[in-house]
Amino acid sequence: MFDERTLHPEVEAVRDAHAPDALVLDATKDFEALPEPALDELALRTDALDPADYDPDWVPDEGPAFLDRLATRELTIGAPGDGSVAWTTQTTPPVILVKPRVQGSPEGFVAFLVAEALVEAGAGLPEHFLGFFREQYPDFADAVPGDATDTYQLAAACLDAYRGLHTRDVFESWAAESDYPVLAEAWRDAGERVQPRLDGLAREVARGSTGFSDAAELACSGVKHGLDVPTPFGALDSIAYRNHGAAYAVRWAAKLFEND
Repeated sequence: MFDERTLHPEVEAVRDAHAPDALVLDATKDFEALPEPALDELALRTDALDPADYDPDWVPDEGPAFLDRLATRELTIGAPGDGSVAWTTQTTPPVILVKPRVQGSPEGFVAFLVAEALVEAGAGLPEHFLGFFREQYPDFADAVPGDATDTYQLAAACLDAYRGLHTRDVFESWAAESDYPVLAEAWRDAGERVQPRLDGLAREVARGSTGFSDAAELACSGVKHGLDVPTPFGALDSIAYRNHGAAYAVRWAAKLFEND
């Protein structure tokens, strides 16, 4: 199911700097979570497997079925919402997986997605929001109105913002250096495409034309690019969130929805 990916020279340099041992593989089939045969193949390509230890007590009673699967000692790589590139540090070395859905996307943008995954994996950031919130996830879920799917999407967006607070200095440095022109341009272009969608986001949420979780997903992507993020999501673009992580996100959600 996997082929070793030929990397753009700038991505090679990012790997050397941030995750020098990482494997970057093309998946031959799209996936959310890898099926068992793919996990067996991945085991043959890596030196060791160390499944993440997600406690079943972290999963609310009405959580999506995927969270029940995640909260076991079985190796689970990939999750709904991962996008076109997934990564894992449950293997030694870490693995970056590029899905076939990237076909047709601009080469520079795909290079950026792979480089971004290398930076995140190398920084030791949480692979899934369940590993980010941990025992605080039931409190987060209790604070958020709506169904379990909306809560899942909002939690994933919060993790995206948290990761962005830890990585965007790296992306900004690419724009300031001459060594990464393709990656810097791809990062700038992605941000320029997101900003116009953020400008009217608060009004769209107020009118009900955009759901809150969908808006959060977009806004938290804006945090990664250091954009002007509207209220109430701008509160996630803060040093306090970077430093306090899940506890801050739980307090943010509880305050935001306290009158709902």
